[in-house]
Amino acid sequence: MSSNNQAVVAGGLISPEQWNQIYGAVAPLSKEQLLWVSGYLAGMAQQGSVQAPVPTGTGSQAELTILYGSQTGNAKGVATEYKAKVEAAGIKAKLVSMADLKPKQIKNESHVVIVVSTHGEGDAPDDAVELHEFLGSKKAPKLASLKFAVLGLGDSSYEFFCQTAKDFDSRLEALGAKRVIERVDCDVDYDTDATQFIERVIAEFKDELTGDTGQVASVASPVMGAVTSAASQYTKKNPFTATLSESIKITGRDSVKDIRHIEISLEASGIQYQPGDALGVWFDNDEQLVKEIITLLNLDEDEVVSVADEQLSLKSALATKLELTQSYPTFVKAYIAYVSDAGLATLFADKNALRDYLSVRQINDIVRDYPATLTAQQFVDALRPITPRLYSIASSQAEVEDEVHLTVALVEYEAHGHVHQGGASGFLSKRLQEGQEVKVFVESNNNFRLPDNPDTPVIMVGPGTGIAPFRAFMQERAETEASGKNWLFFGNPNYTQDFLYQTEWQRFVKDGVLSKVSLAFSRDQQEKIYVQHRLLEQGADVFAWLEDGAHVYVCGDATHMAKDVNEALISIVEVHGKRSREEAENYVTELRRAKRYQKDVY
Repeated sequence: MSSNNQAVVAGGLISPEQWNQIYGAVAPLSKEQLLWVSGYLAGMAQQGSVQAPVPTGTGSQAELTILYGSQTGNAKGVATEYKAKVEAAGIKAKLVSMADLKPKQIKNESHVVIVVSTHGEGDAPDDAVELHEFLGSKKAPKLASLKFAVLGLGDSSYEFFCQTAKDFDSRLEALGAKRVIERVDCDVDYDTDATQFIERVIAEFKDELTGDTGQVASVASPVMGAVTSAASQYTKKNPFTATLSESIKITGRDSVKDIRHIEISLEASGIQYQPGDALGVWFDNDEQLVKEIITLLNLDEDEVVSVADEQLSLKSALATKLELTQSYPTFVKAYIAYVSDAGLATLFADKNALRDYLSVRQINDIVRDYPATLTAQQFVDALRPITPRLYSIASSQAEVEDEVHLTVALVEYEAHGHVHQGGASGFLSKRLQEGQEVKVFVESNNNFRLPDNPDTPVIMVGPGTGIAPFRAFMQERAETEASGKNWLFFGNPNYTQDFLYQTEWQRFVKDGVLSKVSLAFSRDQQEKIYVQHRLLEQGADVFAWLEDGAHVYVCGDATHMAKDVNEALISIVEVHGKRSREEAENYVTELRRAKRYQKDVY
């Protein structure tokens, strides 16, 4: 018995016999199960008594499986909320990551809700890849006894909007499964659509999945409230008001990039994060951008408008509530009605041309190109809400305690005769001053975690700001005195201008924390050299590390870099593992399946 447990018993709160019973009951439970139990007990304590589980009959109850595939955590968060809601409705449910479901087990399911995001060029999130590929293969079984519903999370400004959800939906149908409600594809402001979706799912499944079952009656209401508050006080919907401690440019004067090291104080928040997590940052739009758009539309900045049932001035709404720095098809669709120039309608009808047009324009550019006559409320209704930006955390709390560090690339460019800035990057790098407030929350990323065993070797591939989580990794491994070897692959344009955190990496090497560093500065020689080239050059050693159990982590650009690195890994296994192309692909797939190959890409 530990000293803490002895103290509890000695204090007379419980007897030694009671403690032994409690310990025996909870020792085998997982982290999620412990959270559930703690919430249940907290809820019962508020009621002043513990209610015994009540059997409601005899027989067995069918179960709803909520499967999620999540890259950044949004789909997991939605799926977790769904589980609470369906259980509160009396439906027995289990929450399963697609990464933890053996694909062949899908044939054993009777009722499934899929919540899945899409990233990159219509790619499935890492934890969904295996199931996604299996359902599209010849090995997929017939699923005539399966009933399903699919919810997709995505961003309509991207070409392959909710593509992974569309794939799951069509493949399940092709395998004979019965769709109970139509698929819902959610844009970045997904709360309303997601809530309506689960209400319809509950209505469809409730009669089949509740009733005289012999199972324990649900007491979910007090449980979920307690679990939610215990898990995290601060969330996307309830962010913490932090303060900016420091903002330092860490690229050289002549660099083609403006990259900042940002330090934010979390003092008194109690917020905890792990290496690999992301920080969600809420931001305000640039005051000059807001002023310009109001002038272009000849509107009154003080006119009161309604945004999500909140009444505020047009100026405040545009500054704090609505997305102006990203353009998206839904805005154009609504805005067309107020534009006299038929050219915008023609452009909207051509999907590819519209996407090319929007990719290099912000909302102000569209309004400037196509003037319109409309009211303040009509304009507000055409816009979508601001969504927070997620940044990979660049620090370990084991070292920085109540701070969180970010590595932020300022998005700033001139186009169409005007200077453009990214919404969050401009806010953090330019407009927010030290000591001023910023609303933040932690987005957990269990798909990007250091190995549990501190002896495990680690290979990190992070060009540009992709270096951020690996700074956190090395701080953590240094503080915990992990003995595993660490190898960093880093790339950027120039050695003298763009070697981010150079002195820190040198210190990690000197202290023996970082075993190897392979650098790829693309513009320091005539031929462009990138991180995938360094991987191939070091192929023999990379394969030896893999054979020794190394975990591989990739952070950064999803469109090109991550795919090039993946191809390099397959080539390395082919050449140095003396395997066929198919065998090498299977080798890399097995790395991913074993969570030894993890990506944080965007």
